[in-house]
Amino acid sequence: MADWISLINFSMSIAALVLMILGLLLSVIVHKVERRTKQFFICFFTLMILYVLCNFLGQITFLFTDRVTATQLLLFLESLFSSVLMPLLTLYMLHSCGEDWKHNPVLDITLFLWLIYFMLLLVTQFTTGIYYFTPDNAYHRGPWYPLLLLPPILIMSFNLVMLFRRRDRLSRKHFSALLIYFIAPMVSMLIQIVWYGLYSIVLGTAFAAICMFLFILMDQVEQDIRRQEENALQRASIMVLQMRPHFIYNTLTSIYYLCRQDAEKAQQTILDFTTYLRKNFSAIARAKTIPFLEELEHTRAYLAVEQIRFENHLIVHFDTPHTMFHLPPLTLQPLVENAVKHGMDPETAPLEITIRTCETENGSRIVIMDTGPGYEPVSDDRTHIALDNIRERLEMMCGGSLTITSRESGGTVVTIEIPEST
Repeated sequence: MADWISLINFSMSIAALVLMILGLLLSVIVHKVERRTKQFFICFFTLMILYVLCNFLGQITFLFTDRVTATQLLLFLESLFSSVLMPLLTLYMLHSCGEDWKHNPVLDITLFLWLIYFMLLLVTQFTTGIYYFTPDNAYHRGPWYPLLLLPPILIMSFNLVMLFRRRDRLSRKHFSALLIYFIAPMVSMLIQIVWYGLYSIVLGTAFAAICMFLFILMDQVEQDIRRQEENALQRASIMVLQMRPHFIYNTLTSIYYLCRQDAEKAQQTILDFTTYLRKNFSAIARAKTIPFLEELEHTRAYLAVEQIRFENHLIVHFDTPHTMFHLPPLTLQPLVENAVKHGMDPETAPLEITIRTCETENGSRIVIMDTGPGYEPVSDDRTHIALDNIRERLEMMCGGSLTITSRESGGTVVTIEIPEST
């Protein structure tokens, strides 16, 4: 039976060591992690590696040598490294909750309990009351062994209570990550107390550590993505608020003259212009994708206003049989506006703009073609900032893509691909 337990212990130590080395490598190379969190996990996994390594070497000296001093030293270091993890985790919990660690009662109580544990650990090296080794390198628990486990259990229980009291300051994943680490080692410790000789706490602690790291990593990646989406939406909002002034002035001027020449057309232009403005400003508050029909209505309103201004010099073709999909707000309309801005020249042939949609094997496709001068990659920095913003929002909000090419016969083709899931 002892041989089987030893084999299980060796297997758990090796598995734990591999997990902790993997965790350390990930914490070093992953960039989507906040600096303090990165530093915490580098220290945390380093201590875990030392802890598991001491446990592994201690098993070797215990089973294959009779060097009592070496076994006793490795067990002392193992206990010391594992205990340092507790105040380190308390420190990180306070940081995650936005609390100052200096003179913080939670950290003070944790450190006080840890000092009691450390003193008991030192006393253990010179007495036989808690645990001891016989001359033949056999390990035995003394009558006061539970006393050594009391401070760690109190620390984890106290931190667990403090975690629940601060759960509103943490995201769900962050709270779950810390909760897993507080609970899993406690359960493993209880199993180890009941099942004498089985080092379940080693693997339990390692498993809890890697789970905690992955949960927090996912949480911070999601936060980073949300920040990028918010930044992209803010840039879109700025783009809306920075509408071309001359477009507004020219539209109002056109409406002014239409009021005398054609009152009915003036009313329709006012309605189209109002729709355009309403769609522009409502897009600021939209943080999610919208139905394509809404974006199409926005684009039609804009083009209707421009057709009043340019009359026969702007010809628009709509071929949109497929409309049952979503896309980010302010995607189609700014691209069409860009085509008008760079392609319109009243002294040349009329500008033709064609908007097509179709369903593909992977989702939906939008194609915007114009007969303007073509796409020049370095022509206008502001244009490219707007295009980059649209491309970024497409990628983040629906996994879509945007490509721009020049037509052989003159003009530009803009293609938007949107996956089926959106």
